[in-house]
Amino acid sequence: MADHTPQPHARDKLTFLLSLVPYLMDHDRVSVQEAARQFGVSEEHIRDAVRLISVSGIPGDTAAYQHDDLFDIAWDDFEDNDQIVLTNLVAIDDSPRFSGREAAALIAGLQYLSALPENADRSAIAVLMAKLSRGASAAPSPVAVEASETDATLALIREAVAAERQVEFEYLNSRGERERRRVDPLRVESVDADWYLRGWCHLREALRTFRIDRIADPEITAEPISYHPHDVDIPDALFEGSPEDIEIQLAVAPAALPLVADYLRGTTSAPAADGLVHTTMQVSHLHAVKRLACSHPGLVTVTGPPEARKVVADWAAAGLHRYDESR
Repeated sequence: MADHTPQPHARDKLTFLLSLVPYLMDHDRVSVQEAARQFGVSEEHIRDAVRLISVSGIPGDTAAYQHDDLFDIAWDDFEDNDQIVLTNLVAIDDSPRFSGREAAALIAGLQYLSALPENADRSAIAVLMAKLSRGASAAPSPVAVEASETDATLALIREAVAAERQVEFEYLNSRGERERRRVDPLRVESVDADWYLRGWCHLREALRTFRIDRIADPEITAEPISYHPHDVDIPDALFEGSPEDIEIQLAVAPAALPLVADYLRGTTSAPAADGLVHTTMQVSHLHAVKRLACSHPGLVTVTGPPEARKVVADWAAAGLHRYDESR
């Protein structure tokens, strides 16, 4: 009796192979049974496809197919154990890859994300890190991002925001002073690697922004918040000045503007003749400009007032002096 089972078209076969090859590349070793279950086809269909893959590739410089121009598999494993292991990759493997250093940096970032409360136990992040390790052009350097006290504080603050409960904590302000604050937590935001709490401060009777890493001994109280997000005008700008703030002048490289945009006051102008953008920002204390200069070396220059320039210059000189002493 003739076999009337419909045969897949050539286009269907190609589509299937284009899905199967990346899948096999993402798995160092996979059984025929597991691959068949993954794609919802018969085991014999997988075996036929693997045999076809082994005679697929791209011609070399001579326009003829040589051994290294074709995919290859571990035939003993395939024939004896029904296991698929690609041993030579062509064409698709020539696409640009992350270097080992780039992959290590991305993995470190993913480890940081996985440490955040909302991303805890996320298997998808672990799978992505494994793919980055396998797909890099060289083995990534081992990296580990350790959880810190800031992570625990961030988790507690997020819990207070969700529960709409007031929080109390010791806060180290930019002047180096410690104060006990009671705050209605309204929103948690981040700028680069720093996390901030925006809330109604009952001590100042105003909206304030608090850096999470300057918060110590936080606790959630039993008191519900007095102000809700819809009761307070929370501006888009993360940093709001006060009448007591000091205005400083900056010369900023255009490429660095996105890095400091949240700190600037008003609008910024186009680059001047020197190629820099001259703008202003306000700080609660002159010592705050030291951190700005340290965070963006060569990209942000304090141009005024003289006392602000002196603070940065003295700080840099002190650092250089300590370096000379250590030699």
